[in-house]
Amino acid sequence: MEEYKIIYEGELKEGMSGSISKRITEEDVDTFAKVTGDYNPMHVDEEFAEKTQFHKKIAHGMLSAGMISACLGNKMPGPGAIYLNQTLKFEKPVYFGDVLVATVKVENIEQKAHFQIATLSTIVTNQNGEVVTEGKAQIMPAKH
Repeated sequence: MEEYKIIYEGELKEGMSGSISKRITEEDVDTFAKVTGDYNPMHVDEEFAEKTQFHKKIAHGMLSAGMISACLGNKMPGPGAIYLNQTLKFEKPVYFGDVLVATVKVENIEQKAHFQIATLSTIVTNQNGEVVTEGKAQIMPAKH
């Protein structure tokens, strides 16, 4: 079983960050379509996509958002964190073969009565350093 690094409530500090990366494949997009039922032809039909402003198929925007979730749950702050909300802005299309890097950074931590809420900036860039997705997330760090 894989051992995870967990950053617990009280250990999480402003400025901490984490990143993950992944190459987006046609198989990823096809699997996402099957799991979600989102068969928008922009993502799964080359003939349709060729007639659009992108001239070829693009990945679902939520695939890049899913990478943010993976970063929060696996890297920063890691397992046990509860994802509360997320804002998203899709800036650029993601093409098959793009290598995406999802980065989250702790901006603020609020102490509530019995728990903390952390606000993190979330950004996904492609292999050219271009922002494809950005937003803010709020999480509750894991408790001991």
